[in-house]
Amino acid sequence: MGDMQILPGSRHRPPMKRPMWIIVLVSMVSIFLICAYVYPPHSSAACYMFSSRGCKAIISDWLPPVPTREYTDEEIASRVVIREILNAAPMQSESPKVAFMFLTPHSLPFEKLWDKFFHGHEGKFSVYVHASKEKPVHVSGYFVNKDIRSDQVVWGKISMVDAEKRLLAKALQDPDNQHFVLLSESCVPLYNFDYIYDYLINTNISFVDAFEDPGPHGNGRYSEHMLPEIDKKDFRKGAQWFTLKRQHAVIVLADNLYYTKFREYCKLADPGGIANWSVTHVDWSERKWHPKSYKAQDITYELLKNLTSIDVSVHVTSDEKKVVQKWPCLWNGMQRPCYLFARKFMPEALDNLLNDFANYTTF
Repeated sequence: MGDMQILPGSRHRPPMKRPMWIIVLVSMVSIFLICAYVYPPHSSAACYMFSSRGCKAIISDWLPPVPTREYTDEEIASRVVIREILNAAPMQSESPKVAFMFLTPHSLPFEKLWDKFFHGHEGKFSVYVHASKEKPVHVSGYFVNKDIRSDQVVWGKISMVDAEKRLLAKALQDPDNQHFVLLSESCVPLYNFDYIYDYLINTNISFVDAFEDPGPHGNGRYSEHMLPEIDKKDFRKGAQWFTLKRQHAVIVLADNLYYTKFREYCKLADPGGIANWSVTHVDWSERKWHPKSYKAQDITYELLKNLTSIDVSVHVTSDEKKVVQKWPCLWNGMQRPCYLFARKFMPEALDNLLNDFANYTTF
């Protein structure tokens, strides 16, 4: 204790005086930002006094950055559906477009043909490509940067429906898209762009191929596990190559009940607004698991003219009776040619199709 030095007590320091102008300035800036966020001004002139980028820039500079990431399929679908449902009236557009959605495992062999089809009609169409196996190599500028997030697709499995819904979700994000066309890598157009555009934009119905087939490949695939939501009398067989008006595309995307029952297209949401035939021609006359494929030597003027002249939809049941069902293709109440597109064309047919395109699309 004796050896310890007694330290002098700490001196009392008066509180530091902060300049009043700093406090006033911080308060004014805080009040300004709060008011700008809650009551955005009708005129942005005042905001440009603080930032050349305007009010939103001032607020965003003060807010923490929002992390960016790729949304899941369910999140994209939910965001699109919510936006559509919250609109009291169907979404309209002063510049309506047709969304061409290509479901393909790889590159599109007929891109040059589609390039010729799209040329000169910019602003009237959108392109989306879902490639499930290989990243496609594009030869047309209309397809560059049009690939969407894709996943593996297995024929006859629900993954095919997932891919179709993925395409719809992406295409629905553009409010100008008013009609949605699902196409495969083997599809080609049967008419010029103007004809197909007017046909789809001005129709009052969607086109979903469906017919009653009591045979093993129709009702024979029905399972009672689909009850009670899906009754056997409502079960239909059809092709997947649909074209949908925007309101029906939203319904398909919003559906989860029927999706879980593997019955996406049996939903009786708007029976009067759905045609029971597809505008994509497929030849099943060979009675095989896959439709007839057209090779280079098959491409003739007569073939293409015949495809564009068909105005009756024909289906044959898969039972022993082989009942033929026919009905006229009605467009807004008028009978017109059924098909705007056709498949299944082999890649080797490209040159012949390109040579004949100007002729057969003017039928």
